Amino acid sequence: MAAKTATKTATKSKLIPLADRVVIVPLKQEEITASGLVIPDTAKEKPQQGEVVAVGPGRLDDNGKRVPMDIAVGDRILYAKYTGTDVKIDGQDYIVLNEKDILCKVEY
Repeated sequence: MAAKTATKTATKSKLIPLADRVVIVPLKQEEITASGLVIPDTAKEKPQQGEVVAVGPGRLDDNGKRVPMDIAVGDRILYAKYTGTDVKIDGQDYIVLNEKDILCKVEY
């Protein structure tokens, strides 16, 4: 009789934000300054720039109508310093925050 072996399939988790929430990947901070100084991890500030990877459908107004989001997947944004919830899924760092915590879009 052949023994059955369980195979484990690698599946990627997917974050789907609700209401007016946005999921971003924080952009890494420069580790070396323009003058050549190396910044250790303990001295680095929390990054305030990220790339949007998922957007919720938008909040409901007082009349029950959906208010569309001003942000889209792929946008690069600046967000308030100590906001959002840090999450690590499948080895990737994410931040989930409300649309109101986004300060602006960054265009290059």
